Amino acid sequence: MTERDYSADDALLTQAWDQFCDQLKAAGRIPFRNGVPAGDLSRSAGFRCLAQNIGLGMQFFLENDDPLHPELLHYFDPIRKQGGDNPDAVYVGAPINGTDTYRIHGNRGSARYFAVTVVETGNTPWGGGVASSLFSQDLEVEEDGSFELICSPDPHPGNWLKTTPNTFRVTFRQFFADWENERPMHASIDRISGEPAPKAVMDPERLHRGLDTVSRWVGDSLNYWADMIERWKVQPNTFLSYRQLDDNALDVTPGGEPLIAYWQLPADEAIVVRVTPPDAHYWAVEFGNYWWCSMDYRSILSNTNCHYAQLEDNGELILVISHVDTGHANWLDPAGFQEGYVTVRWMQADHYPIPQATQVKLKELDQHLPAGARTVTAEQRAEQIAARRRGVIQRFGV
Repeated sequence: MTERDYSADDALLTQAWDQFCDQLKAAGRIPFRNGVPAGDLSRSAGFRCLAQNIGLGMQFFLENDDPLHPELLHYFDPIRKQGGDNPDAVYVGAPINGTDTYRIHGNRGSARYFAVTVVETGNTPWGGGVASSLFSQDLEVEEDGSFELICSPDPHPGNWLKTTPNTFRVTFRQFFADWENERPMHASIDRISGEPAPKAVMDPERLHRGLDTVSRWVGDSLNYWADMIERWKVQPNTFLSYRQLDDNALDVTPGGEPLIAYWQLPADEAIVVRVTPPDAHYWAVEFGNYWWCSMDYRSILSNTNCHYAQLEDNGELILVISHVDTGHANWLDPAGFQEGYVTVRWMQADHYPIPQATQVKLKELDQHLPAGARTVTAEQRAEQIAARRRGVIQRFGV
């Protein structure tokens, strides 16, 4: 048996690490690119997003990148965000391919909105379009909540998602309306076709490839979302969908595209958003910064939804965005940011109304609201915030 020459491995590992660090260092220029707000927390948030998503890149391209041995893992959570993550959500996924057959089984949980998609490769950092989808109402679930789902190129009885030659990932989206009482899915995935394959070892060559992909992806994804937000920025306070501004196929949430508006808010102004929600399986309003990262939803009122929002007697939703708590029931907190996005999701709705946003001086706010608009007491506001942390613990565990 020939003795391995470890000096070549040492050289490759040194090169891999130096390249990884150099590419991350280069990505550190992105938060200073043209267009990034300079007068608030936005530049710091860019670096924070870079740092948070190193771990996500490691998961995608090194630690859970083998479609022969996939695992279902979380994408985002309260301390890892990107791409307009929904504060109501748990996102879970695994690497798969378009030739094998996969069995996913477990307990569906009780999230209000539940969808699973098979995603194809594409020209964005998150791949391309959706090959096939299943919604909660399409999923056959036993009385005890258990389910089984097959992903494969060939049809299967029961719950089945068709894969294609370009398939590379399966993604579950669970959107929780009642944070404290709805339960997340617990499930696992197995490849059930073909011969058993040995797990690939983390040798220097694999580590080199993975670290290179991770460090490039982190910068590419940050630039991608900054490029995207600039398309909305030229039309502030106007709600538009991805498809209206971007031709790239993207794994957007199935069942209803988000409507997004860019906002810029001085300290002495407020933005009032008004709309009558449709009859929908689920709807939500969410709030984030320039980098498409949600605010710290554990303690900040940065979103509301069909469960928590307080509607007016005529069914209208009135949101007030301002840097100070105005006492209105559906107040959204910019959390120190002077610019960012607000998204409205109407999921599986009978129609898709477009919210209207009006920017006003804070001292004139009451003139732009109906008499008797919903308000809350200081005690009710404190309970709203306390309930958020309890709900996050329920959703993500300890």
